[in-house]
Amino acid sequence: MRRVLEDEQYQVAIHQNGLDAFATVKATLPDLLILDLVLGNISGKEVLKQIKDDPATAEIPVIVYTAAVLEAEEVSRLIASDSVYYQGVSLVQKPFELQHLLDMVAQVVNEPVS
Repeated sequence: MRRVLEDEQYQVAIHQNGLDAFATVKATLPDLLILDLVLGNISGKEVLKQIKDDPATAEIPVIVYTAAVLEAEEVSRLIASDSVYYQGVSLVQKPFELQHLLDMVAQVVNEPVS
């Protein structure tokens, strides 16, 4: 995924430690966050909640991805249940075509896909 995004000239930062995810997002204020729901040491849903609860980060668009069907369904229900709170949050379930992800990224950052 990183390589494909970099090939499209996006700047990419990868962070493996979910515990530091929110602090990193708050410190860097990225144009877009691509968030795996399975982070190991913290739930991606918890990171998403931290991001949406903080006024400094609440408007950052987030593409959430997961291979876990139940988690995907739960996040889908969360987004549908409060579309204002979860504004700017999209969900994609693995496996997915990388072109689909590129299309989503381009749409969020308002750039045409090459």
